[in-house]
Amino acid sequence: MYVKPQILTLQAYKPGKPSEVVMREYGLDKVVKLASNENPFGCSPKVFEELRNVVSKFAIYPDGATEILSEKVANFLGVAPNQLIFGSGADEVIQMISRALLTKEHNIVQAALTFSQYSHHAVIEGAEVRSVPLVNGVHDLDEMLEQVDQNTKIVWICNPNNPTGTYINTRQLTAFLENVPSSTFVVVDEAYFEYVSASDYPKTISLLNKYENLVVLRTFSKAYGLASFRIGYGVANSKLIEEINIARLPFNTSMVAQVAAIASLEDQVFIQNCVQQNKKGMEQYTAFFDAYGIEYYPSQANFIYIPVSNSQEIFTRLEAKGYIIRAFPDGIRITIGTAAENEGLILHLKAILTDKSAIK
Repeated sequence: MYVKPQILTLQAYKPGKPSEVVMREYGLDKVVKLASNENPFGCSPKVFEELRNVVSKFAIYPDGATEILSEKVANFLGVAPNQLIFGSGADEVIQMISRALLTKEHNIVQAALTFSQYSHHAVIEGAEVRSVPLVNGVHDLDEMLEQVDQNTKIVWICNPNNPTGTYINTRQLTAFLENVPSSTFVVVDEAYFEYVSASDYPKTISLLNKYENLVVLRTFSKAYGLASFRIGYGVANSKLIEEINIARLPFNTSMVAQVAAIASLEDQVFIQNCVQQNKKGMEQYTAFFDAYGIEYYPSQANFIYIPVSNSQEIFTRLEAKGYIIRAFPDGIRITIGTAAENEGLILHLKAILTDKSAIK
């Protein structure tokens, strides 16, 4: 054995099959990927314009302190630049937080089912993972609070939750923050923040001054359509950011990623258009599910989750038709695509329903 014992209890993250592989396996001419919650409308045209201006700089190290990007995001959010830390996607920020804060004496509290990387990095650091089952797809904050003790270093709240798309409202979150010990950090992962339409969704950035143990995560991978660039960030009090920054690798975000993020941030019209298209796509699915009596979780994100027992069967049958979704042990998650992509997948789901393999 050459690695930490706890490493052997884990598996490396396994992304879905590339579209090219699926096409080859099934002899397809086209594959629609609705598995990874990517923006089907791509990114702002401004990104391409700005990238053309930096092709002569590829041999130069990027701005390791992300000074320009920090200033732009800070102005956009209404925070100070030293309250921000950037990573290779929000995933790396999760890793940095875990590496900086957790030891084998600590535990984390999270929901089950939620984003896998919270527990993944806790286990690597030797910390105990306490998982609290969702209730109707929603975080059970009361029970999560019961699991918190003097050794709880981090509580992870994915809001909206991945993979269920459900959310915690302002009243629920503030009540939790009021009761959790100040020595426990509450990390609210808002990767899908831009898609949220609920009026009672928490304004977490405005809560940072009151709760010094609050950390907010966001990303440019989803609504901004920059998944390939790998850039996300955390927002917290400046002292915590300063200390977590010690765990950050030098030059961890590329120059092109920083340029792309700035360009996309400055095109909020594009983001709002994507959000409106996502809303229409969500309505395509909910209308279909309601008409067929299929249970689903109301979603505030760019995906929808259907709790089913035969998830792998549905996944395989859709894959054979050229539609890739994400299967979980007790459900399937479908990314909202373009109107045509949504309609195509819905047609195949209808065929499954009428072919004696009803969703169950």
